[in-house]
Amino acid sequence: MLGKRFSSVALGSVAGVLLMAVAACGGGGGGTTASQEPTGAASSEAPKSDLKVGLAFDVGGRGDKSFNDAAYAGLEKAQTDLSAEIKELSPASDGSNRGDLLRQLADAGFNPIIGVGFAYAEDIKKAAEEYPDIQFAVVDSASNAPNVTGLLFAEEQGSYLAGVAAATKSESGHVGFVGGVESDLIKKFEAGFVAGVKSVKADAKIDVKYLTPDGDFSGFKAPDKGKVAAEKMYQDGADIVYHASGDSGLGVFQAASAAKKKAIGVDSDQRQTVKETELQSVIMTSMLKRVDVGVFEFIKAFQGGAKGGSNVTYDLKVDGVGLSTTGGEIDDIKDKLDAAKKDIVDGKITVPAKP
Repeated sequence: MLGKRFSSVALGSVAGVLLMAVAACGGGGGGTTASQEPTGAASSEAPKSDLKVGLAFDVGGRGDKSFNDAAYAGLEKAQTDLSAEIKELSPASDGSNRGDLLRQLADAGFNPIIGVGFAYAEDIKKAAEEYPDIQFAVVDSASNAPNVTGLLFAEEQGSYLAGVAAATKSESGHVGFVGGVESDLIKKFEAGFVAGVKSVKADAKIDVKYLTPDGDFSGFKAPDKGKVAAEKMYQDGADIVYHASGDSGLGVFQAASAAKKKAIGVDSDQRQTVKETELQSVIMTSMLKRVDVGVFEFIKAFQGGAKGGSNVTYDLKVDGVGLSTTGGEIDDIKDKLDAAKKDIVDGKITVPAKP
């Protein structure tokens, strides 16, 4: 079921699966799939604990209401549920000091340490070699290092459902996609979205715009560019725009509000995370990427004695991706979305990961 909530009992068994999978993989770099559990409320106080967890954000940092905030929610849950002492650091606007952040956390005694975003891949690899006794995790990048766990997501599968929803709800048969950075990762969102749209309406018009080229991560923190890109799509006739652009999505929502059209959020349930009430109503749904779950389960597995060397994938089968239902705007097409999800899980639909 889309937007399904699991009990804390389920989490215990799921975390156990992750623990066994990570421990079993050792340094082999094999992959596995782990299930998910929603995060809970967290205390603002950081208790002293033998478990000291460090987290380095991607560009945009805490407060992006999307990708980074989802990771922080997992960190907060570890603080509350596991009594972890936590510390988070944000990179410079160009991300040039990612490696320094990892070393700061390592030198301060934090273990494990999590890098949020594929841009940390090389820096995590180097840090893992420099600090072999520390366990690391990197979101959105695979690894075969013995003390690194890759936390991966089937973004294309969740985006396929977003495409089905957009095509079904669109009155004009014209939708859009705004990507933050033209990278292989964000192209997974585009590919899945386009495939989902086409599965419903083969002749649909789909506008695609990336805010910055590959390697220029400022596209994840440029609401002005997101707004301009979405404004053009709405002016050209699109009535729903899906974004995968981090903090830049705020501009997409602003454009949707001005045009009296709809938008689809990403990573977090953005109808809940966006504070501006006038923007909440334009967010038809959000493609949930459970980074919070990946972060929390990695920490819990570490606390249980697991070591790195594995890559854990969160897909539709384990509700690692999906769609939010806040606002009830996709409730009337639930059967169609559930059918599409089932076909993907059953292997009847293979969602492309490249445009």
